Amino acid sequence: MRTYSFAGRWLVTGAGGMLGQDVLAALKASRIEAVGLRRADLDITDPVAVRAAVEGVTVVVNCAAWTDVDGAETAEEAATAVNGTGVRVLAEACAAAHVRLLHVSTDYVLPGDATEPYPEDAETGPLNAYGRSKLLGEQAVAELLPQDGYIVRTAWLYGEHGPNFVATMLELAARRESLDVVDDQHGQPTWSRALARRLVELGLAALKGWAMGGIYHGTASGRTTWRGLARETYRLSGLDPERIRPTTSAAFVRPAARPAFSVLGHEAWEEEAGLPPLADWREQLAEALATPGFAALAARARRSGTG
Repeated sequence: MRTYSFAGRWLVTGAGGMLGQDVLAALKASRIEAVGLRRADLDITDPVAVRAAVEGVTVVVNCAAWTDVDGAETAEEAATAVNGTGVRVLAEACAAAHVRLLHVSTDYVLPGDATEPYPEDAETGPLNAYGRSKLLGEQAVAELLPQDGYIVRTAWLYGEHGPNFVATMLELAARRESLDVVDDQHGQPTWSRALARRLVELGLAALKGWAMGGIYHGTASGRTTWRGLARETYRLSGLDPERIRPTTSAAFVRPAARPAFSVLGHEAWEEEAGLPPLADWREQLAEALATPGFAALAARARRSGTG
């Protein structure tokens, strides 16, 4: 197994979340020394605690975030404390300690009204409180760490270690004959394990001086809709994709507005980091569904005989 003696020690914040757990696993697989701190272990809005946590590390991967998109509509101040102020505290500590920061952001900082993939330098324009809070975090990293800050926007994330759309579709397949799924929102379903591996690759490239600081789009290649993702999930799981019926966003009104178009461009990977874009979403989904957690959900759905 390859090892990276130059990598030093890494810190993963938000280590209890879906992505954080996968990042720690990817670091372990690469034999990189790492410490993972959960929300209960580290309050990223506490400057003293953050400075102590950053001391002696070479890379910080920030997976800590307020992720309740709808909840942020009525608790924007609380969401901003984590996604904006907390990220600024992290960036200040990393700047003082000369530590590279990989900060995970979101497509929600963009307006979602495009018809072609958003480039990394596209004009921002959040539609909701969550997006506004995340944009403040991006701005803090760009301001305080122009060379050593790496903003990685992701979207439509799913994985084994947290609630997500793919798992929900498989769980519902065991109970319902058919499902109505939104078919007018476009995006790039991204497996959290694939993103975690890429974050490790980016951090290593940064330590070697190969990757420039700035914005990267950590989403799968290709594009689909939520219905398209549900149908492919069923097909790959041995279920009938015709059970997934189309509907519109208007049928599922939620407190926070969702972008209709979340397809991101990936030019910066090759141009700024010497890395290829992430694999196509179908390839990622097939690999994810073969993992034990998702395979068990699919098997349960098949056994149910529903539909």
